[in-house]
Amino acid sequence: MINGTMNDKINIYLKELGLLLGEFVSKDGINATDIPSLQLFRASHASEPLHAIYEPSLLLIVQGSKIVTLAEEDYQYDPTTYLVTSVHLPITGQIITATPDNPYLCIQINFTMDQILAIVNELNEVGATKVDSSRGIVINKVNNELLDAVLRLIRLLNTPKDIPFLSPSIIHEILYRVLRDKQGDVIKQFALAGSHAHNVAKVIACINRDYSKKMRMGELAKKVNMSTSSLHNQFKKVTAMTPLQYQKRMRLQEARRKLFSESTDAATVSFQVGYESPSQFSREYARLFGLPPVSDINRLKDSLTTDSTLI
Repeated sequence: MINGTMNDKINIYLKELGLLLGEFVSKDGINATDIPSLQLFRASHASEPLHAIYEPSLLLIVQGSKIVTLAEEDYQYDPTTYLVTSVHLPITGQIITATPDNPYLCIQINFTMDQILAIVNELNEVGATKVDSSRGIVINKVNNELLDAVLRLIRLLNTPKDIPFLSPSIIHEILYRVLRDKQGDVIKQFALAGSHAHNVAKVIACINRDYSKKMRMGELAKKVNMSTSSLHNQFKKVTAMTPLQYQKRMRLQEARRKLFSESTDAATVSFQVGYESPSQFSREYARLFGLPPVSDINRLKDSLTTDSTLI
């Protein structure tokens, strides 16, 4: 539990959230819930840095703390803050505070840009000023109103029959609170057609859909009516990476997932994710993950289970 730097009401909300998660989460790792967009995570120990793909989502830590690294940038958050990602981002996450007696507990609520746009429409802010692109990841301070809505969502897990009727409106409120908070305008940009951030999000979707294909920046820029140089610059503002670096990370992380979960050799996987040379694949894989493919996967299988991806 956090100290006096937070007001008493926030501490009360966090305490109840911790008690509820203690009831609903009995094992370490990702725990699905009856609410499709809601996942709960538990970890009894601090972790080594682990690679993952963050989807558009709200992440709120109830106990413990974590560092998320995007490219070379670190974002640390804990129960005093929450994290929002607006696009798919390849990150490295490390839980830094967790014990068996006080495990790391985290709430993840996934969302879509259609949900964000619906709120923007209701607020009549579709014509709002479209600012320059910003990072697709932000951290804000928690507040009473957001925690109150999140707590009501978690309480629904005790009454499954209420979930189909009440969870959509509560999630709508949670996203409204996020958009009304600091940096809410940054998140809105990803839903506003014609904004640089929205265009970058469309390009990210194209890259993820066809990550194994050779990237043609001119074609991608044409799809979103941008110049190649402008797309390159705006893409880096959102992801902290160039489009080519982003594609490479997505390829390598997908290759790692395949090697871990499927009975496939490294050479075959290298071709599946778009590499023309298995030796180049092995070099770049080792550069990112610290070991060549076979050694890395053996290490992973010794230390991880399939449900222990960090959130």
